[in-house]
Amino acid sequence: MIRGPVPTDEAARLLDLNGYGILDTPAEENYDRIVRLASRLLGTPVAVLNFVDEHRHWNKAATGAERAELARTDAPCAWTIMEDAPLVVPDLTADERFEGLGLVQDGARMYAGTPLITPRGHRIGTLCVFDTAPRQPTSDDLLILQDLAALAVSELELRSHTSELSRQLDAQELYAAGLRRELSNAQTLEAVTALSNMNGTPEEITVHAAQLLGQAVGADWTGLVTVREQGTQVHVVQMQQDFPAPLAQLLQQSSTQSRGVTATLLDAQQNVYVDHYAAHTASLPNAAGLGLRAIAWVPLGLWGQERAVLAVLRAGGEERRPWRASDRALLEAAGRSIRSAMQRHDALAAATRISKQDSLTGVGNRRALEEALCEAAPDSDWTVSLMDLDGFKSLNDTAGHAEGDKALRVFAGALAAEFALDGQVYRLGGDEFVLLLPGLWAEADVLDRIDLAVLAVRQVAPTPLGVSLGSATTQEGALEDLLGRADRRMYAAKRRRKTRAPVGV
Repeated sequence: MIRGPVPTDEAARLLDLNGYGILDTPAEENYDRIVRLASRLLGTPVAVLNFVDEHRHWNKAATGAERAELARTDAPCAWTIMEDAPLVVPDLTADERFEGLGLVQDGARMYAGTPLITPRGHRIGTLCVFDTAPRQPTSDDLLILQDLAALAVSELELRSHTSELSRQLDAQELYAAGLRRELSNAQTLEAVTALSNMNGTPEEITVHAAQLLGQAVGADWTGLVTVREQGTQVHVVQMQQDFPAPLAQLLQQSSTQSRGVTATLLDAQQNVYVDHYAAHTASLPNAAGLGLRAIAWVPLGLWGQERAVLAVLRAGGEERRPWRASDRALLEAAGRSIRSAMQRHDALAAATRISKQDSLTGVGNRRALEEALCEAAPDSDWTVSLMDLDGFKSLNDTAGHAEGDKALRVFAGALAAEFALDGQVYRLGGDEFVLLLPGLWAEADVLDRIDLAVLAVRQVAPTPLGVSLGSATTQEGALEDLLGRADRRMYAAKRRRKTRAPVGV
């Protein structure tokens, strides 16, 4: 008997096998059915589904024999996993690799086995059959064996995916349970929650909440720290009257210059509590000497491009206590409440932006234009230019609406790029666009830039396109009348163009 070889991908093969979690599991009908089919279809008394572990062959299913565990050297399967094709031994007694095996001593003669090949390409086990008499299986027999082996691998994959789905569902339930616990805690913070639901900027909401929290936990100093690329800024929210002025000045400088304990906490994602400031490795001796005793650091998330943090300090005599469990619970819940409020604020701001944005082209819509006209300074000079694309209806009719939509997007993008530094672009609907430009613009100057946008859209449109334009300025009338005046001029320009067009065009 010759000892079986070891595949070159042995480590990855074993990792793939262990990933299924199939070893040492009880019998399962799906796998038992596969070996029964193998035995019946190939006409053999024994069929076995094996997994080849590091030192053993482990039977997941067997028919015609008891499920057993063998040493890896005691079965032909160690050779079967060396190739993708089936291994056939018509007479085990005539093959020097297997003549001394216990299986042969027990009467096994013919062996045919095919590897179980995973989607990653690793051969992790075998489906094999034994007979008590020497014989040569047919090519159809071997094809059946391979099909059943592939079915066994499919069962393994299904089992693995089902297990992973179950783990994900458990994780989601744990996450949902955590959210329910957070909500229950937040309900105990009625005052902070009410503040978090206020309409206001993040700074306004946090300042009000910080004042409440500072009083609740007995803080001597409470500040809002915003972290930017160029450094940090501190807004003092609440400070006791007896708070040492030199310490307050030092805190402002230390935070702004990112020194001391503050410098070690700038990237903190969780609440951090320093109970004994003087014992901290990054403490500033002069701050401790001026009475700084404890710090609580509550991250509030991102506000645009800034990170916001609530800093709560205790100062004074040595008799001051460290942060109690109730203090921490309150600050944890308050931090969650404020972060939630900031997320709602961001979501509302995003929804507001979307409501004023044309969904097709991304430029401002009619609502955005109306608001811009209302908010424009009435004592300043303004120019309103209204335009539409000549030939757009023909483009839609001949090339389809998808081509028309593409032309509108290209035109709007080019128009916005041309006037990016000078004004705003809006889409009224269809192929009508409006420019709102600060200052007094000559129509010819506006048209020069619009022509560049027209050139861009002509590169993608399969039919010719042009533009009709009408402009009006506050030099001619009130701002609220300019859009109507520009509209009339645009249609007058369109009529003149049609009158000049040659017959047949």
